[in-house]
Amino acid sequence: MQERKALHTLLAKHQEDLPPRRMKDSYLEVILPLGSQPEIREKYLNVHNSVRFGRILEDLDSLGVLICYTHTKQEMQPKSPLSIVTALVDKINLCKKIIYPDCDIKFTGNVSWVGKTSMEVTMHMLQLHDGDYSPVLDATFVMVARDPENKRPAFVNPLIPESPEEEEIFKQGELNKLRRIEFSTASLLKMAPTAEERNIVHDIFLHTLDTKTVSFRSRKLPPNSVWMEDAKLKGLQICHPQERNIFNRIFGGFLMRKAFELGWATACSYGGSRPFIVSVDDIMFQKPVEIGSLLLLSAQVSYTEKNYIQIRVHSEVYDANTREHHTTNIFHFTFISENEVPRVVPNTYGESMLYLDGKRHFDAVMKEI
Repeated sequence: MQERKALHTLLAKHQEDLPPRRMKDSYLEVILPLGSQPEIREKYLNVHNSVRFGRILEDLDSLGVLICYTHTKQEMQPKSPLSIVTALVDKINLCKKIIYPDCDIKFTGNVSWVGKTSMEVTMHMLQLHDGDYSPVLDATFVMVARDPENKRPAFVNPLIPESPEEEEIFKQGELNKLRRIEFSTASLLKMAPTAEERNIVHDIFLHTLDTKTVSFRSRKLPPNSVWMEDAKLKGLQICHPQERNIFNRIFGGFLMRKAFELGWATACSYGGSRPFIVSVDDIMFQKPVEIGSLLLLSAQVSYTEKNYIQIRVHSEVYDANTREHHTTNIFHFTFISENEVPRVVPNTYGESMLYLDGKRHFDAVMKEI
């Protein structure tokens, strides 16, 4: 970090001082040779003889950062003065249930939209079958540039679309930003539920009333249902130096992998059969995780519909010296189970808000895919 302090002089004072870039300037292709180099397979293999999706999340995070460094690279600078970090995972949508452990994987991606200090990265993952690469997933990440010590925002090169197709992609990046602001503004932590959502909550309340007692407090679980309180799992990670990034903080991909694995285990125990990931969305990195932190993960089934299970994972760090808890991330995962799953039922007002939030995320995913 002492070395990085000296890089402050290389930062641009205004975005206009930086040369514009094209989308193809940041385009990268990376091969993960699972087929041609069997020795690396072990790290990616899961018990079902397919690829661990948590490892793919780590690779996407690393690739997203690399693409942004490629976009902002200055020819005359041997070292970049920028600290590029993941701000959020906007969405990852999968079109394949199974990723094979013995076929090469290709990642492609480029910067698709740029603000003043932030960059949207669009990535695709394909897998080799019978000589052709077929799509597996599409991902959109948002990265932010900060100064060499990762303390303040820093300007990044503007992006110039070169064709009508690229202008459409750039416009979509702008729309994605507006959609995120809209979603955040309407958050149930800030605004009351809509009239339709209030009806949903009241219907659940009426269906769980014990008709024998005719009391507001007496609640009864409907058939083929599970109380939300009984649909959660918790985990703890000690954040060792092995998982650090170049800024001496815990690597965001590691946090995503751990949250995904707990989310998967929750969906598995809830549905009673193997779940498959359908979508990841709206992962916000609110606070960096320091080395040595105790990372507490809490996974909750927030919404169910037919075979689908919506999982929310909350992660927080516990500081043993101050005895304080700080939220670092909220993760949202959509799984599909092999069989129809029981309905999750909220009991309290807080759980009802969690349920509605889960429904909002699920509906957004279904609309997207």
